[in-house]
Formats: sequence, C-alpha cells, structure tokens
Amino acid sequence: MKTITSRSNEQIKYVANLQKDSHARYADEVYTVEGIRMSRELPPGSVLQLFISESFNKKNAAADIAGDVRDELITIVADDVFEKISSTKSPQGILALVKMPRYELSDLTRGGKGLLLLEEIQDPGNLGTILRSAEAAGLGGVILDEKCADIFSPKVVRSTMGSIFRVPFIKTDSFALAVSALKENSYTIYAAHLDGEDIYSSNFSAKSAFLIGNEGNGLRRETSMLADKMIRIPMEGKVESLNASIAASLLAFEWRAFRRTYEKRNT
Repeated sequence: MKTITSRSNEQIKYVANLQKDSHARYADEVYTVEGIRMSRELPPGSVLQLFISESFNKKNAAADIAGDVRDELITIVADDVFEKISSTKSPQGILALVKMPRYELSDLTRGGKGLLLLEEIQDPGNLGTILRSAEAAGLGGVILDEKCADIFSPKVVRSTMGSIFRVPFIKTDSFALAVSALKENSYTIYAAHLDGEDIYSSNFSAKSAFLIGNEGNGLRRETSMLADKMIRIPMEGKVESLNASIAASLLAFEWRAFRRTYEKRNT
C-alpha cells in the first residue's frame, strides 16, 4: 500500500477533479464511490484504486470492506488530504475509483421486463431514488436522455444506495430512436400525463416502458406523442402533480402488482 500526505499530490488533484467535473469522469470512464456501505457493494473487479484515510486504516481493514481489492490498489492518505477528495461534509474515510459500466439496449430488454424512460430529470436525489425503485420493483432497467442529471455524479451515486451497481441503464440522445427500438422489441410505451387514463384501469404488458418527464414541466409534447398510451396517477384534493421520483416509483410498483396478479391468474 502507498501513502500520500500532501494535498498537492497529482493523484489527489485528479480525484478531486473527478468529483466536480463530469467531462473528466467520462473522458476516463471513471467515477467515484464513497462510504463503507457503498464500498461493500462494489462489483467484483470494478475498482481501479481505493483511497482510505489514516484514521480509517487504524480502525478498519480495507479488505473487509471492499474484499477483492488488491493491496497494490490501496492508497492511505492523511486525514486532511482525504477531506480534499471527499464530496461529503463528514467523510467516512473510504473512496474508490470505479470503472463505468457499459450497457447496451439488449441488456435492458433481455428479461422482457418493464423499463423507465427519463426525460430531463434534474435533481440528483430524484434520479437516485428512481434507480432504487427500478431495482426494488424488478424492472429491467432505465433509459435517460442527455439532459438528465449525470448518473455518475457523487450525489446521484450516493442516493442510489448501491442500485447503480445492479440496474442496467443507458443514455440516449434521441428518445424517438430509443422508443422505435423498444417497439421493435414488442414494448408498449406509456407516457405519464395529466390527460392520461387512470393507471388502475390500465392493463400493463410485461414489456411496458414508462416515459417520465422533468420535475417542473413534465414530458415535452413531442415526447408524449411517442407513446402508445397516456396514463395518469389519480389524486385526491387539490394536488396537481407528484414529485418525479414518486411518480416513477408508483408506476414501477403498479406495473409489478399488475403483472404478478396477471401471472397468478394465468398459471
């Protein structure tokens, strides 16, 4: 294991820049993962380098946290140096540089399960929650447009609580092409829209894909027009709309509930 004690060390500058600059992350196809819980869930073979603080090293064995990381990939840094590379106010003392995964559309459609298609989801917490809900509901994956928040930003990664390691996702610069490809794979496309049909009156196929729009503006009209069907979540009182992550979660679990009921009736 190596040791770094200077905040001006080039490796430290590199990691600090990765935390802030999405262009740097994508240029090297590397992102950061912080914290004990997230480090325990890192996919085998994904860690390029592991940084641990001196105080963390005194209390913990890095191998117990990120088990398959070889000693030569571990660097011990002084506590004040670790503060420079951390993106949190109270660092836990462990940070990994991780290879970005590469997925194809076939990785999302292989199981013939539901999908979420996200348009301009800007809030990192919303995006992370949507990935967690996709995993919890057993969906096949998530498709993001280019205006969504960066899924590899530290805030999004933290808010996924590990789901980023297990839910396949791709980014597209054209929902029209993505939707066309899904329809060729026999998917039914649903758009979450205030003028849509009550979701509790809908019959969801196993291959269902749900378009979810921006937190403030919803789906763009041209995106909504790509759908086979408009659907809405019925609401009481004077509430006009739901948080994007809540809406996505409700649709994901309604799809799951409908499919489980349907499959029980037909077996």
